[in-house]
Amino acid sequence: MADTKHLVGRRTIIATPRRSAPQATTPRILMERAVAVMTESIAEGRNDGKSTPLVGAVLLKADGDIETACRGELREGDHAEFTLLERKNRSARLDGAKLFATLEPCAPGARNAPKLSCAERIVNARIKEVWIGIEDPDPKVDRKGIKFLQDKGVTVHLFDRDLQEEIQAANKSFIEQAKGRALAAAQEPIPAVLSELEAGLPSAKLGELSKDVLEQYREAIGITGTIESEAFQARLLAHGLLEDQKGKRVPTGFGVVLFGKEPRTRLPQAALLGTIHFDDGTEETRDFDGPAVNIPDEAIQWLKDKLPNPISRTQAKRKEIHETFFRLLREGIVNALVHRDYSIRGAKCQLVVRGNGGTVEVMSPGVPVVPITMEQLQSFDAPMLSRNPVMHFVFATMQLAEERGLGLKSMKAIAVAAGLPLPSYSYKAPYVTLTIHRNTKSAEASLDRGLLDQLTDAERKGWAWLVTQQMITTADYEKAIGVPNRTAKNHLKKLTDLGLLKMTGAARATRYEVARK
Repeated sequence: MADTKHLVGRRTIIATPRRSAPQATTPRILMERAVAVMTESIAEGRNDGKSTPLVGAVLLKADGDIETACRGELREGDHAEFTLLERKNRSARLDGAKLFATLEPCAPGARNAPKLSCAERIVNARIKEVWIGIEDPDPKVDRKGIKFLQDKGVTVHLFDRDLQEEIQAANKSFIEQAKGRALAAAQEPIPAVLSELEAGLPSAKLGELSKDVLEQYREAIGITGTIESEAFQARLLAHGLLEDQKGKRVPTGFGVVLFGKEPRTRLPQAALLGTIHFDDGTEETRDFDGPAVNIPDEAIQWLKDKLPNPISRTQAKRKEIHETFFRLLREGIVNALVHRDYSIRGAKCQLVVRGNGGTVEVMSPGVPVVPITMEQLQSFDAPMLSRNPVMHFVFATMQLAEERGLGLKSMKAIAVAAGLPLPSYSYKAPYVTLTIHRNTKSAEASLDRGLLDQLTDAERKGWAWLVTQQMITTADYEKAIGVPNRTAKNHLKKLTDLGLLKMTGAARATRYEVARK
């Protein structure tokens, strides 16, 4: 194909379509290639200081041909998907093709009319399978492009976690600006709807929202003046917390859940129900049903007041473990509130404590948001994706949640650092349940009694260490437990036969992982 010339400002770019011959490839290789192409993006010559994203796109055609594009490659400001689909393949048949893009394609309504969004162009090209790196961080469009594709029958996958983090790092400036961008007025609504809570609630009034919590949010987003100011009201509109209904501003469902004085009067599912089952057979309950942004700290304080803390001030390590447990629990509660499925009206988030020194379960209604799987949650390496971006944006802005998607990863890291058993995820309709152990003894006590009776004291010691690890080798076990190689192999084989461990690989590549349910 002949070279083509495109004039960008005063530059003339000679562009040759990047195409490679058919070759054996894998999704991982194409993800990596998209990330590499992303780094070649050409920044726009802007005078307003606004950062533009680095975006790379890779197209795998049905015949095995591969083409790539980056943002601004042929013309300043052109999206990578637009360049790839409209400029390089406008007349090509792309049935059976697969697309890999490092940033979520923009959704319908996100671009000025009459421009088509990238998501619409993908659907029009009849591409049925797409891999996406990270969500667009703008709270008005976050996950809307993904949802639009899914609603049109496109199968969406996410890039591997490590590549997502690489994309985020390369786009740090763009992401920070998008998250904190001061919008003067609400944008036009985007057709893709993630939750019914995005809409204004019938007859809801601004007076139903807590002034104290709104004041905290105003300070967090850096708006001067009062919570009644036009600047702050416009920001609430832009963030999907208020809706303009014929000139009248009313709280949306998310506005009520996050800031409402009594959210359950309108949304009965908006609460965290706490239950402590004490060792003496008694129990205590408490409903946390005020503004969602207050719930995690209120729940943690309740448990700290109720659960015994036998740790003396001289026992620094035990004190550290105790505080680490509450860090894990707080992150689990935040995740449960932010990522639950609020369309399940008959279920509420629950916090269940079993015994003074035992396990704590945090239950969140709804299966993991597609395409995240339970297996990915259980590995603590799930791709980053928000079910309720509006809620996550508010929690993160108020520093009540970690950066996008990193809470899950940090839970594993802080548990390992403190020598606590790794938390585990399970699903029993309608709840995804996170189980956190206060110590290794509680992990042992949670075993089926029949299994526990089959373990020797030495094997129980080994099990208590194993539950604090993700993946280990025989040599790791030998060193940690202080047993000979043959004994280590016998312990690991028995624990595997009992279904407590899963073995992968063979010979020197053999690895063992706790079979968390």
